[in-house]
Amino acid sequence: MVPRYEPRRLEAKWQKFWEARRLFQATEDNHRPKYYVLEMFPYPSGRIHMGHVRNYTIGDVVARYMRMWGFNVLHPMGWDAFGLPAENAALAHGLHPAKWTYDNIAYMRRQLQALGYSYDWPRELATCDPDYYRWEQLIFTEMFRRGLAYKREAPVNWCPQCRTVLANEQVEGGCCWRCDTPVSLKELAQWFFKITAYAEELLADLELLSHWPERVITMQRHWIGKSQGAEIYFPLAHGGEPLTVFTTRQDTLWGATFMSLAPEHPQALALAQGTPQEEEVRAFVTHWKAQDRSRGVLEEVTKEGAFTGRYCLNPVTGWQMPIYVANFVLMEYGTGAVMAVPAHDQRDFEFAEKYGLPIKVVIQPAGQELGPETLKAAYEDEGVLVDSDAFSGLASAPARSAITASLAEKGLGRGTVHFRLRDWGISRQRYWGAPIPIIYCEKCGMVPVPAKDLPVVLPLEVEITAVGRSPLGELESFYKASCPTCGGPGRREVDTMDTFVESSWYFLRYACADYDQGPLDPARVDYWLPVDQYIGGIEHAVLHLLYARFFTKVLRDLGLVKLDEPFQRLLTQGMVLKDGAKMAKSKGNVVDPDDMIKAYGTDTTRLFLLFAAPPEKDLEWSDQGVAGASRFLNRLWALAHSLLPDIQKVPAYQGPGTELSAEVGEFRHKVHRTIKKVTDDIEDSFHFNTAIAAVMELVNAFYQAVETQPRERPTMMVFREALEAILLLVNPMVPHIAEELWQALGHKTSLQLAPWPQPQAEALAESAFTVVIQVNGKVRSRILVPASQSDEDIKNAAVNDPTTQKWLKGQDIKRVVVARRKLVNIVT
Repeated sequence: MVPRYEPRRLEAKWQKFWEARRLFQATEDNHRPKYYVLEMFPYPSGRIHMGHVRNYTIGDVVARYMRMWGFNVLHPMGWDAFGLPAENAALAHGLHPAKWTYDNIAYMRRQLQALGYSYDWPRELATCDPDYYRWEQLIFTEMFRRGLAYKREAPVNWCPQCRTVLANEQVEGGCCWRCDTPVSLKELAQWFFKITAYAEELLADLELLSHWPERVITMQRHWIGKSQGAEIYFPLAHGGEPLTVFTTRQDTLWGATFMSLAPEHPQALALAQGTPQEEEVRAFVTHWKAQDRSRGVLEEVTKEGAFTGRYCLNPVTGWQMPIYVANFVLMEYGTGAVMAVPAHDQRDFEFAEKYGLPIKVVIQPAGQELGPETLKAAYEDEGVLVDSDAFSGLASAPARSAITASLAEKGLGRGTVHFRLRDWGISRQRYWGAPIPIIYCEKCGMVPVPAKDLPVVLPLEVEITAVGRSPLGELESFYKASCPTCGGPGRREVDTMDTFVESSWYFLRYACADYDQGPLDPARVDYWLPVDQYIGGIEHAVLHLLYARFFTKVLRDLGLVKLDEPFQRLLTQGMVLKDGAKMAKSKGNVVDPDDMIKAYGTDTTRLFLLFAAPPEKDLEWSDQGVAGASRFLNRLWALAHSLLPDIQKVPAYQGPGTELSAEVGEFRHKVHRTIKKVTDDIEDSFHFNTAIAAVMELVNAFYQAVETQPRERPTMMVFREALEAILLLVNPMVPHIAEELWQALGHKTSLQLAPWPQPQAEALAESAFTVVIQVNGKVRSRILVPASQSDEDIKNAAVNDPTTQKWLKGQDIKRVVVARRKLVNIVT
């Protein structure tokens, strides 16, 4: 009698078994190739959701698969534990952020352990632990000394709901990435990391990332945004410092008829001072500085401006160009001043039409003649220059080079490169974050906290009383400090670091989580890094992944690591959807992983998530699909137990030497074809869904073979070989049931220590094949034919097949046709 498959019981059993034997704890071993697989670590929000389960299941399959190939696998887990939700929860539930965070970590750890993931748990870290952020603070002080961390007054993105600053990358569609509140600009003294110092290298090294999705490469390339162009100086008609413009279209300079400044431009208000337009400009600047002016939003906004009452001079034509403050100009790109060429830029064209400003055509397309009176829209493509002095008649591309050289020679400009990327603002006016290790002294200025005094510990004896209000500025025991340089009275920085700082180097710390002599142990980091396979959502394409690349290069230059790039391969897995939408409590379409484990078990949950879609695609949740995964595991369980009494007594078939029937030989051929296909599918971008489908087909063929073949010793040896192969193939996906059945076969060592199966060449060679038999064009039978048979042998076998004979009774055969050794058509 087949025992009942009880997933929860056997899953708990094997999880304890693996943990007791420390099967997944990794140590450095120079005699084995290493493989570091990592999923992006979670924020401890309280519960694991299905998106997490999919991400971590993919990573676990890769880890188990690579172990079976003999790699020394590092597969760690930790917690991205600082952040705003902890403070919000503290207010909502009357809990301290630390208690809320650590309670959630404990719960989520149990969930991950129940899912059977092969994590190296002794390496677990939480970024809110002083033993972690101590080293982050040390890195900050080194960056400060090298000018890579600095403080300045700047217009920053301000979320009024979270009451904190956001980096440019954290503003999505003009709204806060976390709470969706519209973001405004605010002048604040802020700390920045000088990521722009690495812009060129960050861009160039994208070429090294050949195993990253092209979509992510494109997004980073666009965000860094390198532009080759020229800076051009426009003297002010009334005297003073000229306006500097950056442009990539210096070939249109002769068509520049007015100047547009961003509302944040430092000269916007100064230029209007003392003019009749001063109040109007001040009101315009105040209004637009408070609005969302992200690129996407501005494209939809009506172009508006305010005349400053001042003019600048076009350096090549001498024209007086009115200077406007315009709502569509961004301070973050170029210099915040734009030479407006309405004939050749659509935004400038719309603005000029609205305010009655002159339009001058200086680029003509081939075979056409444009005039300002006939233009319905700006001509923005390249062409041939006209009315451009000595440069008339030149094509746009060579003209740009010649014009840049001419401007430089005359002191009117210079060739230069600009980047869209801006320095990373890391100050946060929040409590639950890593303190910035700076002391302000009236005598010595800004002084970094010495290494011996780190960490600057975030005090826990505080009360969160209002959204966005950090208690650190009111806590004398925290902010009051002595200057490390002169010993005089000082005041600590009360801003904390952006939580993306913690996630920019955690993958390095996993290599040496217990190291207490510095941020990183050079020997262990050299052994494990780079991460061989990184797995996470596409939403991190710019934020986390760009920052992690930057931080790695900084740490390299600080002498802490030797690598240029942290992640060799990147997989961006798709979302888990239900009813066509991302799972969310507000939509009522959340599926709790705990409920799935209770109802079906861990292996079923894992199997469904792997089978339902390729990893990089979105996955639509299906209760029927989960039930189908459960049925498959029950079928595998029943198949194995129906065979155990016979196959426990025999060894697995090892190859030539024992005669097999054609049918059993063909089944063995399918087993080895499946081994090859599953291996190929996993190696080819982790196509687990098609790999699982191949195993399911094999199980179906296995049932058919069991029903039709006599239980002779050679057959049972092949059946044992087949069952062992199936268990080895599904072990990375459904390790608990695979381990249970492996032990039932009599194996004394864990399946987790077994090697990946290899297809045998002689078994891959077709020993027999199925031939379909038609009589007068209709399928009447099928026969299995040895591969060595000739076409004549196949004809005779088809005609003499007992089933076919029933359809031929009393009829004369006119001809027999063999088609591609797969089909026989008998015509009567």
